[in-house]
Amino acid sequence: MREQNYNKILKCANASCIIPKKVVLLYANFICTRMQQAFDNDKYIRIQSEHIRERIQQFGNKLYLELGGKLFDDMHASRVLPGFMPDSKLRMLTQLRDSLEIVIVISALDIERNKVRQDLGITYDEDVLRLREEFQNRGFLVSSVVITHYTGQRSADAYRQRLERKGIRVYYHYTIEGYPHNVELIASSEGFGRNDYVETTRPLVVVTAPGPGSGKMAVCLSQLYNEQQHGREAGYAKFETFPVWNLPLKHPINVAYEAATADIQDVNMIDPFHLEAYGKTAVNYNRDIEIYPVLDALFTSIYGSNPYKSPTDMGVNMVGFCISDDAVCAEASKQEIIRRYFTALCRLADGVCNDSEIKKLALLQKQVGINTAYRKTVVAARERREQSMGFAHAAAIELQDGRIITAEAGPLLGSSAALLLNVMKELANISHEVKLIPEDMIEPIQHTKIAYLHGRNPRLHTDEVLVALSVLAQHDENCRRALATLPLLKGCQMHSTVMLRDVDLRTFAKLGIDLTSDPAKK
Repeated sequence: MREQNYNKILKCANASCIIPKKVVLLYANFICTRMQQAFDNDKYIRIQSEHIRERIQQFGNKLYLELGGKLFDDMHASRVLPGFMPDSKLRMLTQLRDSLEIVIVISALDIERNKVRQDLGITYDEDVLRLREEFQNRGFLVSSVVITHYTGQRSADAYRQRLERKGIRVYYHYTIEGYPHNVELIASSEGFGRNDYVETTRPLVVVTAPGPGSGKMAVCLSQLYNEQQHGREAGYAKFETFPVWNLPLKHPINVAYEAATADIQDVNMIDPFHLEAYGKTAVNYNRDIEIYPVLDALFTSIYGSNPYKSPTDMGVNMVGFCISDDAVCAEASKQEIIRRYFTALCRLADGVCNDSEIKKLALLQKQVGINTAYRKTVVAARERREQSMGFAHAAAIELQDGRIITAEAGPLLGSSAALLLNVMKELANISHEVKLIPEDMIEPIQHTKIAYLHGRNPRLHTDEVLVALSVLAQHDENCRRALATLPLLKGCQMHSTVMLRDVDLRTFAKLGIDLTSDPAKK
């Protein structure tokens, strides 16, 4: 794996010999040393697929597989498990493609409040359409969409009409009073029996959603009940990456999962049912443990007994057996916890977060013995801002070899744009005294932004800097060398003392930079 990374870096950075050969070789060695692969992705795909096949056989010819987390674009898993590929689950399920269909679940509550998927910046209702298109482009059958927690919301009705105009089958699942504790009501004609029966045709039904809290498990359990009412038997299993059941409760990987779900207040717990049944400790989370009595009652009513003795038994997760370097994963998870904390602070500043989420994330940092100063770029960016007497916002980036580069805002460039220029010069071995973009070129751009586009901020954003460099690169070797370093920024850590505009956020996301920001607005 390290050799593959090394060759990839050389190919990207030295394809046209723009950067000096010595610089490329040294930096490639630095990066490959730092890019420690702590997770065996090939092993994961192999043993995970085998385990799911075994579970399908256990239940005959119909299995509802609840998919927790992301089927692809699983950036959280790839951040806390270095070496985990974002589309690993999808690659594994591709082997079962001809025998499976996908049902996408979205909560009417998330439609009503326009909930946003933070990593992509799009609402859940839009992500359902994106997911459907992505699945279909890969040859998967997406049979329907289920709107859960439905209580007659007009926004849900409008969304259903929108989907049906596209030829998508849509079903409603209703809110059940007392869920998940009122087992007698839930497993009755007034509970799950009131829900629309989702028609499926293939042996394996994968139930997924844009994010957590959508009601995927309830959809699966409702289907088990209604399959029985239609004279058919079916099984259920849960495909959830986190928490990792065979790691300690307070392992940073599991704590990072709590941080990722702080907005819905998920809590990791020791599975009491597993401990009682086997005398062994296993980690699960509150919603699975709370719903287990419902599943137990349903299986008992359908089969006469429950094949699962604990919520952990329901899962098919094998990720814990594929960690090859626990220390590296622990460090990556600590960085993720801090990242989630800063993200929540910025959401609070925008009015889309509450104090309880912030307090929980602060507590999770304490549980693993860290605070925001643990992130080196936070300290460096704030120090650079203090050097300007607090008058200029600043930003810092940590390169793969450990070097930290900083920049502050000026009259021509915002701090993030200035930082991007500084880091490119550093990587391309260009003197920081060199002005890659002449001032007489920046000023006309600023005039256009203010005079014609009616903007209020004349400073150049990161995308405008890259466009300017691209124009100059036709005749300027330094600009060509600077642009050639962009692939080397993937995986670098960055912090800004100010919340960035969407255009800058998108640029850094495309470059693969892991960004955090203080909750200050310009």
